[in-house]
Amino acid sequence: MAAYFSSLDLAALVSRLPAGIAQGVIWGIMALGVYMTFRLLNFADMTVDGTFTTGGAVTVVLILAGWNPWAAMGIAILAGLITGTVTGLIHTLLGIPSILAGILTQFALYSINLAIMGMTANKAVSVDKYALAISSRNVNLAILTGIILVAVLIALLYWYFGTEEGSAIRATGCNPEMSKAQGINISFMKVLALALSNGVVALAGGLMAQFQGFADINMGRGSIVIGLAAVIIGEVVGELLLGKRLNFAGRLSFVAIGGILYYIIIVIVLWLKLNSNMLKLFQAITVAIFLAVPYLQGQSKSSFRRAGKNTVVENTEGREIKDA
Repeated sequence: MAAYFSSLDLAALVSRLPAGIAQGVIWGIMALGVYMTFRLLNFADMTVDGTFTTGGAVTVVLILAGWNPWAAMGIAILAGLITGTVTGLIHTLLGIPSILAGILTQFALYSINLAIMGMTANKAVSVDKYALAISSRNVNLAILTGIILVAVLIALLYWYFGTEEGSAIRATGCNPEMSKAQGINISFMKVLALALSNGVVALAGGLMAQFQGFADINMGRGSIVIGLAAVIIGEVVGELLLGKRLNFAGRLSFVAIGGILYYIIIVIVLWLKLNSNMLKLFQAITVAIFLAVPYLQGQSKSSFRRAGKNTVVENTEGREIKDA
């Protein structure tokens, strides 16, 4: 055991953290997309696993064709809007359950993404040949660019979901039947939210493809898990720090921070020299722990639980008095 701990190099951990933070910022953007459906719409959208790859594939292919990286990501966002719209229409028009609608679109996107990349499993884009918007060659600039994008995105989302249309989306997720009774077209709102969510996810995919220097057909695998982990971690940390003062803008901010914290955890796990083949297991355990925290907190604060404890205490004290 002593030999194991002595083999760990703290300097190596510190050197890896900037790259982990840069990737965490990108996953934080992706988590904002997941947050829109998972929290605001109460819709666990599996489409994002495919949309993340779509964003990366479209961005890389267009950059290779001579497009400006930012313009390429703009088209990637449009592609994401389309994938989200397809999932929404499958769910609302065909009556297919939400999770199955997302799985169907994700399944179809595997072939579509291959076609986008010219029927190859991956496409490389070199920072030496192209002026990429973000790259692992300059991690500090990548972090700065990512933070600016996150700030702009949070500001836009905060503004939009304060408008009448954005409020209608939130109302649809909160209480569909009541929203319908108030004259809100809940089917349209679901499609709109799914489209916006997947547009943001595609943007994250485009950024990640540039950061790592390639788009791969499997780069989006497990994205929904990472996105959910970032959402839950961010919410738990935000509520611990701010409690009831945590407003909507704060929640969006902590969701993005959750992506960074999640990736720092992954960097630490790898630094501990744990078997990298078990990484998916560690990710699942991390997500399960943070998913359980809100429930366990709620249980500990439950009035019924406290009442039960008080009853036990009173009964115990009563027996002690009677015995005396």
